[in-house]
Amino acid sequence: MTKEEFIKALDELKINYDTAMLDKLEIYKEYLKEYNTHTNLTRIIDDNDIYLKHFYDSLTIVKIINFNNINNLLDIGSGAGLPGMVIKIFFPHLNVTLIDSNNKKTKFLESLAQKLNIEFNIVNARVEDYAKDNLNKFDVVTGRAVANLRILCELAIPLVKKDGLFISMKGNIEKELEEAKKTINYLNCRIENIITFNLYKDEGIRNIICIKNYANFKKEDLRNYDKILKKPLVK
Repeated sequence: MTKEEFIKALDELKINYDTAMLDKLEIYKEYLKEYNTHTNLTRIIDDNDIYLKHFYDSLTIVKIINFNNINNLLDIGSGAGLPGMVIKIFFPHLNVTLIDSNNKKTKFLESLAQKLNIEFNIVNARVEDYAKDNLNKFDVVTGRAVANLRILCELAIPLVKKDGLFISMKGNIEKELEEAKKTINYLNCRIENIITFNLYKDEGIRNIICIKNYANFKKEDLRNYDKILKKPLVK
């Protein structure tokens, strides 16, 4: 996807943009490539692939949610800032928190935020640890290609406000979805919508799963990662 094709895709997604936003993406792209020469952040380093598989792919989340009605967002396992950093560029009113347990990646995010002159809350921590003091805090929590959906739901949902949303962005979900549904129901949540589509010019299947939280989570209900990984809440 060329830059010109990306701009056309923004129109198709009905995302408002200006020159400053596009300039920030260019800085983002070039800095990602430069940083990746000494710190492994991504295997995707071709310009067109960055526009398609990082920037455009991140923004397809607008197919399922209107960010104009949202105040704050947490991006779990943000890595190189995807999708959270890209969402913030195009929806600057959002208060965005990016969390990743990899110190090298959060160092990159801190440096990138300075380069882009954008304010972020960047957290270097494991999600299950961060949740202990941040339960029921966010309007929206996102996770893009982070972990098995069942595991990801138990990590993410405690951070979502009552009536808030957890949005998972994945490729193929057939093997994960049925098992995840049991956990979702157990946590007093419901799948509101699933959108399945081909990425631009058949570059692969994408699924966006929108899950609504209907209850407040309690601290005593949190489990450590070992238990989350090995012992599903519901068999």
